[in-house]
Amino acid sequence: MRAASAQAPGAVVLIRPHHFRPNPQTAADNAFQRTADHDVSRETYDACTRVAEALRAEGVRVHVFEDTGDGHPDSVFPNNWFSTHAGGRVAVYPMYAPNRRGERRADIIEMLKAEYRVQEVIDYSGLEPDDLFLEGTGAMVLDHVSRIAYAVRSRRCDPVLVERFCTVFGYEPVVFDATDPDGMPIYHTNVMMCIGTDIALIGLDAIVGDARRAEVARRIRETGRTLVPLSAQQVAAFAGNALELRGRGGERLLVISETGLRALSFEQVRIVSESCRILPLDVAPIELAGGSVRCMLAGIHLDPR
Repeated sequence: MRAASAQAPGAVVLIRPHHFRPNPQTAADNAFQRTADHDVSRETYDACTRVAEALRAEGVRVHVFEDTGDGHPDSVFPNNWFSTHAGGRVAVYPMYAPNRRGERRADIIEMLKAEYRVQEVIDYSGLEPDDLFLEGTGAMVLDHVSRIAYAVRSRRCDPVLVERFCTVFGYEPVVFDATDPDGMPIYHTNVMMCIGTDIALIGLDAIVGDARRAEVARRIRETGRTLVPLSAQQVAAFAGNALELRGRGGERLLVISETGLRALSFEQVRIVSESCRILPLDVAPIELAGGSVRCMLAGIHLDPR
C-alpha cells in the first residue's frame, strides 16, 4: 500500500449540471473547447453521476451538488471558483467570463464549514470590476507538499493575483507563458500540468522560452518527483488534466479521462502506475467544454469535523 499524501485529497466537490453546454463566453480563449452538434446535457448529467459512483466505490468522499439552472454552462467545473487548504482555509476566486461568476455558491461554502474545519474564507471575487482574474486551481497547479504554485499567465490568471494568493496562503509562485502549437496561449495551467505525490505530468514543450522551460523542469525535479513530459497531442487529449486522490485505506488514485489515458504511451502509464493506481473515467461530453476530469473535481484539503 502506497503511503497517503497531502497532495492527494480524500474528498471532492462535484457539480452535476442539468443544462450543460459549451460556453460561448469562453470559446475565444479556450482552444480545447468544441461545439456540440447536439444537446449533450443528459449525457453530461449521466457522466457526472458515473464519476461520483466510481469515486465513491474507491472510498473517495464525494459531495454532489445539483445545478438545475440554465445560466451557468460551465458550472461542472467548480475548481475554478474555490479551493481549500490545510489549516482550515478556503479561497474564493474572481472569474473571467461574466456568466461564470454566478457559479459561486454560498451553500457549498456553508457545507464546507459544517462538514470540515474551516477557520477562514478569503474572497478575491471583488476584484472582478478591476479586470483582475484568477480562476482557482484551473489557473494554478498547486504543489501542496513543496508549497509551489505553478501558473500559466493568461486572461484568467493575473500574475499580480498569483503573487497575492501565494503571500497569503504560503506558496512560492512559478509563473510562465505557455502556448499550443498554433501559438495560442494555454488558457488554464491544469490542462497542461498535473502534480502528484511522486510524479508530474506536464506539456513541457508548450512553455515559452528554453530557459524558462528548463527552469520549470528543474523546479519539479528538485521536489523529488519523476517528470513525465507530455506532447502537444497528449495535452490536447487532456492527458495532463488529471488529479491524484486518496481512496480507501489511503490508496492513491490518479483520476484521468479515458481520452487522456488513451493518449499516454505504455511507458508513461508504467511510470505513473509505479506511483498510484490509474482510474480512467468516461467524461467525453464534458470535454467538449474544454476541460476534463481534473476541472470537474474541487479537492477538499480540510480536516473533517
